[in-house]
Amino acid sequence: MLTHIRNSGKHLLSPDAWKIRLIFWAGAVLVGVVASAFAISTEYTHEGFHWMLGHGDWVPFLLCPLGLMLVSWLTRHYFPGSQGSGIPQSIAALQLPEHKSRTVLLSFRIAFGKILLTLLGLLSGASIGREGPTVHIGAAIMFSLGRFARFPHHYMDRGLILAGGAAGIAAAFNTPLAGILFAVEEMGRSFEERTSGVLLTGVFIAGITAVAIQGNYTYFGTTSAGLPAADMLVPILVCGIIGGLLGGLFSTVLIQGSRRLAPLIGRRPMLVAAGCGLGIALAGFLSGNTAYGTGYQEASAIITGTATLPDNYPFMKMLATIFSYLSGIPGGIFAPSLATGAGVGAEIAGWMPALPVSAVIILGMVGYFTGVVQTPITAFVIVMEMTDNQQLLLPLMATALIAYATSRFVCPEPIYRELARQFLPPPVEKKSPDI
Repeated sequence: MLTHIRNSGKHLLSPDAWKIRLIFWAGAVLVGVVASAFAISTEYTHEGFHWMLGHGDWVPFLLCPLGLMLVSWLTRHYFPGSQGSGIPQSIAALQLPEHKSRTVLLSFRIAFGKILLTLLGLLSGASIGREGPTVHIGAAIMFSLGRFARFPHHYMDRGLILAGGAAGIAAAFNTPLAGILFAVEEMGRSFEERTSGVLLTGVFIAGITAVAIQGNYTYFGTTSAGLPAADMLVPILVCGIIGGLLGGLFSTVLIQGSRRLAPLIGRRPMLVAAGCGLGIALAGFLSGNTAYGTGYQEASAIITGTATLPDNYPFMKMLATIFSYLSGIPGGIFAPSLATGAGVGAEIAGWMPALPVSAVIILGMVGYFTGVVQTPITAFVIVMEMTDNQQLLLPLMATALIAYATSRFVCPEPIYRELARQFLPPPVEKKSPDI
């Protein structure tokens, strides 16, 4: 026993242990700073796009195709590996057996390209979010710092990637609990003892840094909407089933579309980008110019009841997000999915006029979001933290679980796990021994 205590004390005071801690702490601060700067920059790109949109509804029909073509070209020629959400790359990096292979997906260059190209995509009107890219950026920053510190690779790589990804979620949404849960539920699918303390510390430091820069805000404001116990069952079932079906359908379209378009993107990337840009412009036009961008303002307006959006908003937002992702440009689906879910909830709320509108909208949001990402625990926690609403905890949990089960009928495999396969080497077939 005394020997164990002495060894623990030596480990705590050893120079190598302190080097590891300092790298993790510095990395978490850097993730918080970069995530905050990224978040602030997206607000300016949103304003820039809408300033250009103010010149006429025809602007997106030129801006979206040309902008997506530029982003696609830059991605392929200067920042390969930065396309899409970034969460699939982080998951793939966790599964790769070699340290060198991970450097292709996680580096400072890719982190910089992810920020630059996501901002250019938003400036072009794409329906993308910054939260998935922030996971990729956080994982890339922490992993790259570990490379420079020359950590032992056998388990530190995994801890760095998980901690960076979780810190990215925490800093992007100001939802530290959701950051931890997402890393465990989606990225890690396990919680290793050796990386648990690292992950928790990274999330805490990154979250504190982001709060110090942006203030202690809630993503969609604060709502105290609740549901009477006697009225919970119907909205839970409806939002869970409809949200899960629509979310699963969305994920299936992205998975199948990515597979089938891959050969064409390889041969004619500019043509695909231009076509998808026109699709985004059309969806935006049909939605009354509400389907562009992250969807943050639209979702906030729906939840708080400060604006009325077109009835076709959730479907046009879904369509614009599909075109944006299939174009191959960097950009996430977290925020657009939450906005789509808010629109779905608003439509369902119209069927139940006797119930609190905000409560049904929030249930619709968690139902659709769970249907897309198939991480029910993360989904209800992240929505609860973003709306600062604990009164709906049990309905949110129940809706998320129903949506998860429903989505699996439409999309049997989680979207990020499926999309991660394109960044992994093909499995080696075992040859049967000759007899």
